[in-house]
Amino acid sequence: MAVLSTTALTLADWAKRIDPEGKPAVVAELLSQTNEVLDDMLFREGNLPTGERVTVRTGLPIAYWRALNTGVPASKSSTAQVDEGCGLLEAYARIDPDLASLNGNTAAFRASEDSAFLEAMNQTQAATIFYGNVATNPASFTGLSTRYGSIAGAGNAQNILDAGGTLTNNTSIWLVGWGEQTVYGIFPKGSQAGLKHVDDGTVTVPDANGNILKVLQTQYQWKSGLVVKDWRYAVRICNINTANLVAQSAAADIITLMSRATDRIVNRGLCKPVWYMNRTVYSMLRVQALQKSNYALSIEKGLDQFGNATSWLSFQGYPIRRVDQLLNTEARVV
Repeated sequence: MAVLSTTALTLADWAKRIDPEGKPAVVAELLSQTNEVLDDMLFREGNLPTGERVTVRTGLPIAYWRALNTGVPASKSSTAQVDEGCGLLEAYARIDPDLASLNGNTAAFRASEDSAFLEAMNQTQAATIFYGNVATNPASFTGLSTRYGSIAGAGNAQNILDAGGTLTNNTSIWLVGWGEQTVYGIFPKGSQAGLKHVDDGTVTVPDANGNILKVLQTQYQWKSGLVVKDWRYAVRICNINTANLVAQSAAADIITLMSRATDRIVNRGLCKPVWYMNRTVYSMLRVQALQKSNYALSIEKGLDQFGNATSWLSFQGYPIRRVDQLLNTEARVV
């Protein structure tokens, strides 16, 4: 397991800290329990009010062999700066107070409604991590598929492995090495990590006909973004034909592809590598593993982010997570 700096924390870590109102931001913990990518994704405060300015090295200095009594030319490295933006995900719940009190427990009714909004925010966040595209939705942030969306002529093509699917019933497996110098999540400078939950109490709003209505209002807000500081620490196995995979006919050899992907992570000591796949692939991975070797997959045991004993499936030492927001309807990546 890589040892990472404490300035990059998961949502669960941030949730244990105190929010600007002096209360623990416990909502983030509820979210990370319902979507496994948030268990691993590291978050840090951006250095800009709108996100993060990242400085990357684009060229190394030249080193020379020097003969005695002769000098060498001066040289230097080159760098570039990239601004990564944050998106603002927001929703409002409005409930008629008389409706909420029908069951005699307004707090329980509102808590039930909260859980639906939390799940919706969670699913949208997970989908954006993998499929966000500011070209089609400028209010969001750029996800992994957009960054690793082309093989031909792409600078990061060596980290995109083609599983051979040519139709539009494809999915992808991701290997992401989370770390402060590799891939991490951000929230705007001076803001709060995770989901902000505000109970506005009773407010007056117009109904559908413009008439006056009092409602119980709750605001949900999540400011976040994704930084890929070093593209070598994310690997996409794309074009996995899901129909062939399930039928086990002309199916992609995902065990071999995942083995190849592990070698694309340059330095495991700089990151925490984790696999992400949907339930279809997760199930068929176990089937293929049994056909090849009983030792292809292993069960690891330890503590989760809350300190509770748990176990997880791993491949070559990297934990495997299920993400339902990874589609089975991806177009072919070329």
